Amino acid sequence: MNNYNSNKSLSLHLKKLTLASMFASITVVLSFISIPLPFSPVPITGQTLALMLSGSLLEPATAFLSMIIYLALGAIGIPVFAGFHGGIGILMGPTGGYLLAMPIASFVTSTVLKYGRISFLKLIVSNIIGGIVIVYLLGVLQLGIVAQLNLKKAILLGALPYIPGDFIKVLLSSYLALKLMPILKKHIKTER
Repeated sequence: MNNYNSNKSLSLHLKKLTLASMFASITVVLSFISIPLPFSPVPITGQTLALMLSGSLLEPATAFLSMIIYLALGAIGIPVFAGFHGGIGILMGPTGGYLLAMPIASFVTSTVLKYGRISFLKLIVSNIIGGIVIVYLLGVLQLGIVAQLNLKKAILLGALPYIPGDFIKVLLSSYLALKLMPILKKHIKTER
C-alpha cells in the first residue's frame, strides 16, 4: 500500500514538473513575439500572455516553477527572452523587472483562482492583478532605477503604452483558460 502511494505521489510530481516545463516552453515561444517601440526600451511581447495562462491553468507552485524554469534558461544565456536575447544582463537591465516579476505574478494569479468558483470575471481579475499590476509594479520600478528615470517618466515609458494590449491579453488568456481547464482536468488531477 505504501509503495502504491509513493508511486502515485511520484507520478503526480512528474506530471506537475512536466506541466511546469511545458508552460516554460510556451513562454519561450510567446516571448519571440516581440514588437520594439521606438520610444521605450520595453518591447511588446507575448510573455505576459504566457504567464497569465500559467497562473490561470496551473496550481500556484507549478505556475511559479514554470516561470522560474523560463528565467533560469534565460539567465544562463539561452536566448529565450524577447528579441532572442539571454543572459543575466537582461535580468539586471532596464527590462529585467518585468521578467523577474513573472514567477510572483503567475503564483499570485493562480493563488487568487484557488479559492471559490472559477468564472470568466474571476479569471479577468486574477490576470489583471498578476499579469498587469505585479508585472508593471516591479517592471516600472527597475526601469526607473536602471534607466535613471523619475517615476512619472518610468510609468510613461514602461506602463501606459502597454495597458490596452495587456487588457487584450487578459481577455484572451481568460477565455483560453476557461476552454483549456476541462482538458487539463481530464488528463491531470489538479485543484482547478
